[in-house]
Amino acid sequence: MKLQFKHQKFQADAARAIVDVFAGQPCLTPSYLMDRGTGAYQIGVEEELDFTGFGNQKLVPELSDQRILEQLNRVQRANQIKPSDRLEGRDGGYNLTVEMETGVGKTYTYIKTMFELNKHYGWSKFIVVVPSVAIREGVYKSFEMTQEHFAEEYGKRAVLSSTVTTCTTAPADWRSTKTGLLSSRSTDGTTPWSS
Repeated sequence: MKLQFKHQKFQADAARAIVDVFAGQPCLTPSYLMDRGTGAYQIGVEEELDFTGFGNQKLVPELSDQRILEQLNRVQRANQIKPSDRLEGRDGGYNLTVEMETGVGKTYTYIKTMFELNKHYGWSKFIVVVPSVAIREGVYKSFEMTQEHFAEEYGKRAVLSSTVTTCTTAPADWRSTKTGLLSSRSTDGTTPWSS
């Protein structure tokens, strides 16, 4: 039995809002060759792909914190949200929050957002942090269930790895120090996500 996923405007709007914050960023998919270390060994035909790495392109200098804040405020005003006074979490990245009611498709929305960020900016590495192993398993299952749906829409598939790690710097309001991470990466050697 194949599940049918319905396109919801509010989910597309949420993904578009995140994309719009970074307007002006070029679409780049940088790759690099990882160091194989020292020693003599024979390389197989497919092994070359094992040493190709992909990274998310850094923001261009024109996208200053001030410009990102202005674009964020534009998105917030368009959605009747009080504009932020400042950016959150600027230690090498931004904390952008999409808040939705329970049961309306948050997981679907952030998976769609990942595909949209990949489509518009070439970004291919994403980390999903969840508060428990049980939720991590549910999210992982959602990635699996939506794989074909998003492949039809975007012509690519996310390649997942699942890791559980202990979070030692969790905010005080977190109930658990166990955090699940799902990272999306490619193994096809040509694009960050497989085609």
